[in-house]
Amino acid sequence: MSKLPASRFRPSDQTFAAESLARIGRGYVVPDRVALITGCSSGIGRELALALHRRGTIVIATARRPESLQELADLGIATEALDVNAQADINRVVHALKAAYGRLDILINNAGYGQMGPLLELDTRALENQFRTNVFAPLALIRACAPLMRSERRGLICNIGSVSGVMPTPFSGAYCASKAALHTLSEVLRLELRPFGIRVMTVQPGAIASEFGRHAEVSLRGLLAPDSWYKRQEEAVRARAQESQQDATLASVMARKLVREMLRKRPPATVRIGNKSRLLPWMARWLPRRLRDWIISRRFKLRRIALET
Repeated sequence: MSKLPASRFRPSDQTFAAESLARIGRGYVVPDRVALITGCSSGIGRELALALHRRGTIVIATARRPESLQELADLGIATEALDVNAQADINRVVHALKAAYGRLDILINNAGYGQMGPLLELDTRALENQFRTNVFAPLALIRACAPLMRSERRGLICNIGSVSGVMPTPFSGAYCASKAALHTLSEVLRLELRPFGIRVMTVQPGAIASEFGRHAEVSLRGLLAPDSWYKRQEEAVRARAQESQQDATLASVMARKLVREMLRKRPPATVRIGNKSRLLPWMARWLPRRLRDWIISRRFKLRRIALET
């Protein structure tokens, strides 16, 4: 199967479609799979784009900053600027994809971030932004892409959640809640889209090496005021931002395993990959609540706060 040549940054969807159709007209073979991935600037998204590309899939890798995708473009992967919170961007990319290929086999909703901090001290805007990116944006992508899959009566939607949505922890309530919401939406969509031949997979990664910790740290800037209830435990709050990077599984390893699951004839409904991806759900399900609370309180120094107040 011939691969399409490298796509560069395109100023418009018309250019994107015209270039792709021209290449097909010159004798290139339309691939067995076309995949659209969000959040490909680094980490899981980048490695998924590479893993699928190596398996012969035509990948459209997207990110807010197109310059962050240059390395993928140099390897022959189609790249597009996409702000998942901008409906106009979503419409543009999906319209161009439809014009170029007429189909979509895999949608991977990977873009997201972790808003850290005590829930009482998060303003409403921070909470809304967390849900806008981690919950509403994936649903908007699914709404835009599902018709392409329905027309073929096949397709896979892969929503990247987190074990944090199964086992919530202090100082990450907004993030945990957004991933729990995504898991629920994903499970409902799995049932609702099945009659149309569309499968939905929920991925619940554990600790995966990525830029997540650095971005989570950024979300804490200026959050803890001098009179914060948790100011004395600021170290513990910041430690939660880096929790996912402790003993983390390489993103490339995670991507290879996930692609193998996605390309199965009957992909599983839920996939857990990475360090602690099985331990934490097991703790949430089987440990007595009092024991679980004791472990978490000790880990995040909540008992010290009680002793100091």
